[in-house]
Amino acid sequence: MNETSVATAVPSGREVLADRDVRILLGSYTLISVGVALQAAVLGKQIFDITDRSIDLAWLGLAEFAPAPVLVLLTGSLADRFNRKKIAALGLAGELACAIGLLLYSLSKPTAVWPFFAIATAFGVFRAFTNPSIRALPQMVAPDGALPRVVALFSATWTGAIIVGPAFSGWLYSMATWVPYAVVSASIFGGLVWLLGLQFKREPIAPPADFKPTLHSAVEGLRFIRHTPIVLGAITLDLFAVLFGGAVALLPVIAKDRLHVDDVAYGWLRAAGGMGAASMAIFLSIRPLRRYVGRVLLCAVGVFGAATIVLGLTHNYVVAFIALVTLAGADMVSVFVRGSLIPLVTPDEKLGRVFAVENVFIGASNELGAFESGMAAQYLGLPFAVIGGGIATLVIVGVCAFVFPSLRDIDKFEDLKPAPG
Repeated sequence: MNETSVATAVPSGREVLADRDVRILLGSYTLISVGVALQAAVLGKQIFDITDRSIDLAWLGLAEFAPAPVLVLLTGSLADRFNRKKIAALGLAGELACAIGLLLYSLSKPTAVWPFFAIATAFGVFRAFTNPSIRALPQMVAPDGALPRVVALFSATWTGAIIVGPAFSGWLYSMATWVPYAVVSASIFGGLVWLLGLQFKREPIAPPADFKPTLHSAVEGLRFIRHTPIVLGAITLDLFAVLFGGAVALLPVIAKDRLHVDDVAYGWLRAAGGMGAASMAIFLSIRPLRRYVGRVLLCAVGVFGAATIVLGLTHNYVVAFIALVTLAGADMVSVFVRGSLIPLVTPDEKLGRVFAVENVFIGASNELGAFESGMAAQYLGLPFAVIGGGIATLVIVGVCAFVFPSLRDIDKFEDLKPAPG
């Protein structure tokens, strides 16, 4: 089959969206993501309003992150051993319970923040089970040849959610602190109900009937990543770049102490990142990357670092808004590339365990990034925390380009094949 015939066999974006199960997956994930993004925007804001301390944003990030590495050996094995839809549904039920807990606690007009940290930790536990399973679902519902488009649309649902959720967060929060958590609960519940109607086009490769979870099988995801330079390089780049460039976690501080804006303006500032990411995700779903994938990835993370530096330098709301749009759009390129190449180079029977390990790295790059940024802002000052993080991100790009040539030299997604187990 020649190159032209292969290209014409790839479904168009419209054909992919015409698929029932793709629509169900995207609809469910949109509702879930709106709830999660809204909760993230409000929880940090509420904690900072109660204590007025940057360090509490650091503790929140740590509370959200901690369960993922503790449970990684269990969550990945479950995603590969049992029905991924059922695992995701059970995890979402737990997340719904946590959202209701935040709603009830906020109704009490709280003055202590430790219950928020406790609920955030519980939410992180359920999220650790949900993420590996739900992130493996595109591979199981995508029409033949359409995985990169489905991944781009799947990413777009998240980025659309981080426009809608944060954009309304300030307005809902200004009505009453419990109102946004009521919306979060309704959104997660709707996504859970919709997910239950999903049907698979292909089932994951089941383990042998006598398979028993062992430490050896559980760490297979970590072992596979360590021996697959393309995957290791992509995850390492994301981990350290966003770890040092985690300025978004400091937006409650930036909005209040540096830009001097109200709750509604803060909500739109949180939504700015979603606007940039969603715009890029839609663009990539229409015109997916076809050439120079590795170099585009490195350049995008470099743009992310540069925009973070601008965010740290400015006192102007409009400039900060544009910087957030830019850095989130660049980050979406990284999300798209990583989300496409990992399923392409990972054998399906290991995909859940690999995603579980990746989830720890992603959590590290976001929640631990929030911890690092909060600590730096508390003890070294807000400008140093943001600008220094952007500079460190640029350094990481250069290091990864040198250390992982196999990642840098990726040309086309079609060239990638599952790595040997």
